[in-house]
Amino acid sequence: MEIRIEHLYKKYGGQEVLRDVSFRIPAGMYGLLGSNGAGKTSFMRILATISEPTAGAVTINDMDIRNKKEIRKIVGYLPQEFSVYPSMKVYAALDYLGILAELPKAVRRQRIDTVLKQVNLESEKNKKFKNLSGGMKRRFGIAQALLNEPEILIADEPTAGLDPEERIRFYNLFSELAKDRIILLSTHIAGDIEAACSRTAVLDHGKVMFEGSIAEMRRLSEGNVYLTEIKPGEINDFKKKYKVIHLQQNGPDILCRFLSDTIPAVTHVLCEPTVEDSYMYLLKQCGEGE
Repeated sequence: MEIRIEHLYKKYGGQEVLRDVSFRIPAGMYGLLGSNGAGKTSFMRILATISEPTAGAVTINDMDIRNKKEIRKIVGYLPQEFSVYPSMKVYAALDYLGILAELPKAVRRQRIDTVLKQVNLESEKNKKFKNLSGGMKRRFGIAQALLNEPEILIADEPTAGLDPEERIRFYNLFSELAKDRIILLSTHIAGDIEAACSRTAVLDHGKVMFEGSIAEMRRLSEGNVYLTEIKPGEINDFKKKYKVIHLQQNGPDILCRFLSDTIPAVTHVLCEPTVEDSYMYLLKQCGEGE
């Protein structure tokens, strides 16, 4: 089971949003990391056969991406923005989507019951879609993506709008599902990738800046991540000298985690890097190279 991407390009008018993208996605949980506008959604829409590449090749389980009918039989897709007819009830909406997916009636009923349980929407099945909370709508979106038992699940910002408990629940669900399929999820939250995925790719301005294991990703910023304490009035000057990852109040002072290519001219502690550290380090390197 594998998705293979080779020299993929995508243009909208004169704007190039994907540039010579090449890598492979194996079975398991795979993370696509990048800021808004990095090209993640364009990339995932191509894999879901909603958009066509300008150039390059994509194969899913050795099937060409242009074979849309067959690809859609094995792919489930959760876009960033998802909706159905507002007045449809949850169960009826899933049944309608199952009909469009050409699932037999008996199979639809069984699958709807299963996915409603998986996403914890059993008690809401008779509620109209327009009356669902934002988090419930996101859960519905995940349910519809799982309806056809896809071999490939593509999820664009799947936990947007979910509270921390729901996010943990869904990453646990995705991890369980990933045992026998590919789950590709995109996010701008590095911690989610680190917690859930075994491999990741980083997109920036349509180009792949990194592809590899989570352990390899962490090592990118090894020896460059530091922790120090500064006074609140020193923050602006400190940011001019160093790339600040995050700040945390620590009594009257500020605990500051930051990047530096050289030994800092402040009292500091060298830290074990995280995926977030390395992601920020990559973006810093990209910015300096422009």
